[in-house]
Amino acid sequence: MTSLITDQIGHDFSELHQRMQWYVDEELIPCCATLVMHGTSVVDMGLFGYMDLESREPLRADAIYRMYSNTKLITSVAAMILHERGLFDLDDPIEMYLPEFSDMHVLRVDAESLEDTVPAENSITPRHLLSHTAGLSYGFLEPESLIDRGYVAGGIGGDGYDESLADLCGRLGEFPLVFQPGTSWRYSFATDVLARLIEVLSGDRFDSFLDANILSALEMVDTGFHVPPEKQDRFVTMYAGPDPMDYMKPGLSKVDDPRTGEYSRPKKLQSGGGGLVSTLQDYAAFIRMIVGGGQWHGRRIIAEETLGLMRTNQLAEGVHVNFPDLPLPGTVFGLGFSLLKAPGPEDPPGSNDQYGWGGMAGTSSWIAPNTHLAGICFTQRMPASFHPYIDDFRRLAYASG
Repeated sequence: MTSLITDQIGHDFSELHQRMQWYVDEELIPCCATLVMHGTSVVDMGLFGYMDLESREPLRADAIYRMYSNTKLITSVAAMILHERGLFDLDDPIEMYLPEFSDMHVLRVDAESLEDTVPAENSITPRHLLSHTAGLSYGFLEPESLIDRGYVAGGIGGDGYDESLADLCGRLGEFPLVFQPGTSWRYSFATDVLARLIEVLSGDRFDSFLDANILSALEMVDTGFHVPPEKQDRFVTMYAGPDPMDYMKPGLSKVDDPRTGEYSRPKKLQSGGGGLVSTLQDYAAFIRMIVGGGQWHGRRIIAEETLGLMRTNQLAEGVHVNFPDLPLPGTVFGLGFSLLKAPGPEDPPGSNDQYGWGGMAGTSSWIAPNTHLAGICFTQRMPASFHPYIDDFRRLAYASG
């Protein structure tokens, strides 16, 4: 793959490049691919580090990455395509389509067992699924919580978990919710439930729907749910740091091999919340489509008005994005996108209304409408959702763009 850069006039990204290389040299991340856009023009692209630390093969421009939660943006757009077609309303009770979520119950605030519940006051809706306000959980972010311990004991999630979307939803429907739908925010399997909704309403397997309605149209030829043998030499090795709580402690160890790891063969679970692999070029086409108001290269994927709706806050008054030990009081959530509504002192000037999302292994994308900038940065380090390299990339992209 050749460089995607289409316009470099008036931009100097040398400081950004030096900083990304520093993270590689300090053995904090194994690699880094970056891309900055002004409008839909690519004004910078950088490749740093290695495909594999053992072989020291330089990072390829066509490298394939585990996208994890960056998958959620694609799934959310896919769901809103069906909304545009009139197949569901955002406030439909989800049990109209997924009866396994009928008659849900909610854990009491002081619950000591999974049976200590009250009836749900209202149904989960597609709006709740898209905004992570359904009351579901993930099973690993708060491992000592009652609901996450219940998920793990019930065989939901975890290493090696591989059931169909239908089976996953059946299991989730057996557990209580953490809060009344629509009243709070919690990261969860909600986007996987959304993927199952897409299957039920479209009549297609999730991967088939994505391919027919998004991936093929945008020529995202390397995006899918596994990496076939003929592409595995382009698949980046995954590494982990020595301390999951200290991103800045040097040292990396291999945790997933491109040829023998979990993405080396097809899986039953086509996770709408975290299952895709992709490349910088493929994901750039998706982000360019978003920046372009829902179309790219003359191909309309989704209406501009629908994207506008997706960028509006869906959270209740006073609710914001909140991870364990990491509250984000200036960030709310739309229909698939996080929204920076109250930038803090560490955020770049002009970043209010920035929207996007990222993945656990350090894949991140954002769009800043007030500066006409967009950025993508990829690494393969676990965990790296909030790694400082992502903040430095964003800060220096704003400053240089």
